[in-house]
Amino acid sequence: MSKTTQAGMMTPTEAAELIKAGRALAIAGDEALLATLPRGTWVGGSTPYFMTGDGGQCCRDRLFVQDLGDGDASVHHYDEITLRNVLEDAPENGYSIIILPAGSKVLEAYAHHAPEFPDMYLKPIVGWVSGVHLDELAQGKAVVFDGRSGECFSDRAVVLHVPLDDSLSAVVHIVNLFEAGTGPELTFEATSRAVGRCRVDGQPHNFADLVLRESGQQQLPLVADYCGAMVNVSIQSVDEQAGVVNLYAPVFEGESYRFARPVEDYPTAFLAAMPDHAGNLVFGCNCILNYLYSELEGRTTAELTGPITFGEVAYQLLNQTAVFLTVEPAA
Repeated sequence: MSKTTQAGMMTPTEAAELIKAGRALAIAGDEALLATLPRGTWVGGSTPYFMTGDGGQCCRDRLFVQDLGDGDASVHHYDEITLRNVLEDAPENGYSIIILPAGSKVLEAYAHHAPEFPDMYLKPIVGWVSGVHLDELAQGKAVVFDGRSGECFSDRAVVLHVPLDDSLSAVVHIVNLFEAGTGPELTFEATSRAVGRCRVDGQPHNFADLVLRESGQQQLPLVADYCGAMVNVSIQSVDEQAGVVNLYAPVFEGESYRFARPVEDYPTAFLAAMPDHAGNLVFGCNCILNYLYSELEGRTTAELTGPITFGEVAYQLLNQTAVFLTVEPAA
């Protein structure tokens, strides 16, 4: 696979020209635009939000295209049953880009079981969760596209497997501002994205009451230490009447969580954490919550461009992070 890559906003005509030229592409944009593209070696997902060289923006008449070069990349799609094979299909040396639709069973399967998949953490995988405009959350449906067949799915993951020369290797990077705060320890009775009851320092409690009681708590993710890695679980909404908190990713039974320590001047801190010289950056994405809470519309994030997403993948499902992948000389 050639490592000559580029990324940026394009018209559907410009993206189609790259597809016809045999380039391997990861494409983000409005479902209607993605549906016009010719068949080829590409995967796509719906979102109208992007980080560009000119700053964050909402755009429905152009696509964000990540050109991953020419070569023997392959496109696959998986349902919640076959998903566990995703890295068994990946090249021995290379990387995989996965796009999963928000609200789907396949996303639930990835969120719950990805750490158990064969070859996980041995083969690099990054990606994102497709979504819809925030004004359309109630009625819109996130989709992904298999460019090889032209099929559109709301219930499958699409993956681009990209091989690399033996002289190169792929490296996954995560930008996460958050660390666990000093508040009470939270544990949960079941692995779930919809949480009612929890334990607060061992005592039974309603999680919705806890979130609503603390001003500003909804903007802070829960943080757990997964084998030395800080993993965020972000709050999507609180159903006060039902007493349920809906999360962007599941909390896991038996894990210990705390609300994140507040970040002073979140927008400035987030922008300061972006990589200035990321090397040969071939893929990047950034969370919709960072876009909102860091007020990134019209503001740039250095070299990190890509879709604004409803969840990020750096091996496992993440929230309120930025993820990018670089291709570097093999050690």
